[in-house]
Amino acid sequence: MRLTLFNVVAAVIIAIAFAAVNAAYLVWAERRGAARIQRRPGPNINGPFGLLQPPLDGIKLMAKQLTIPGGADKVLFIAAPVLAMFPAIMSFVTIPFSENIVAKNMNVGVLMIFAFAALGSTSLLFAGWSSRNKYAMMASIRAVSQTVAYEIPMLITTITVVMIAGSMDLMEIVHQQSGSFLHWNIFPLLGKSHNILMPLSFLIFFTCTLAETNRSPFDLGEAESELVAGFHTEYGSMGFGLFFMAEYANIVIGSCMTTILFLGGWGCPFGLFPGVWWFILKLYLLIATFIWIRWTFPRTTIYGLLNLSWKILIPLSLFNLLLTAGLLKVF
Repeated sequence: MRLTLFNVVAAVIIAIAFAAVNAAYLVWAERRGAARIQRRPGPNINGPFGLLQPPLDGIKLMAKQLTIPGGADKVLFIAAPVLAMFPAIMSFVTIPFSENIVAKNMNVGVLMIFAFAALGSTSLLFAGWSSRNKYAMMASIRAVSQTVAYEIPMLITTITVVMIAGSMDLMEIVHQQSGSFLHWNIFPLLGKSHNILMPLSFLIFFTCTLAETNRSPFDLGEAESELVAGFHTEYGSMGFGLFFMAEYANIVIGSCMTTILFLGGWGCPFGLFPGVWWFILKLYLLIATFIWIRWTFPRTTIYGLLNLSWKILIPLSLFNLLLTAGLLKVF
């Protein structure tokens, strides 16, 4: 019992450290990437290539005092950043990075991650409501409506993969894609006609991941030019820092799920030497795509954002699910 408790505590500590390091240096990578795209230097003074900028920013945030606005709901105001970070940390516990690197493998790992992801929208609503700021409240309503709209096609698409794999165990889903890259779910296979729409499933899932993490062109909950700074307008110090860490942790989790569901997890493209480094390579290539999209495409409107989900992605994902179910029954 003590060993199990120790393992759980160690896994949570490692997950927090992993999320913190990723949040710090993905910000650095994003700032450098944005600078390259916009043809400017980016952070390059503190340390070689500006590598000391993230820890200095972290120290600055931790040194500042958390100020609570007058009339705000203090309990919800303080709880919202913690509630934003908690689901992201717990989701890392069940993600398998390789055959042997997983804190706690569960036969319902997919369900667990979606259950924790649902708590994220609650934190956004708490942040906007408790701030007593009309712009923050409007932004939180936008963010929650966006999250609900894109969780539906994402979940339906995930059900399609679960039906094909016959399991909600993330390790089992990866095992069924073992071999060369032609066995990955993103590629339709001859003789497996129920996989024929997997490229469409991948596009739907990746688009929903962009929207779920409030990334441009779907960052309507943080539209600085319209809503000051979004649902965390009144937050400073580590309150803002926790929201920032949660955003980048969710980007990593979304990229991990995309890798597991569609890109063969830790499998090598050539069927040789599978391992954690292949998983990490796929993971950060997807994150690089997140950064490229953010600094390339303009922000959409709130109506275009919601119409894309309700009128296009949800019908497509439902059609994909029904067709996959029918093909599985026949073949």
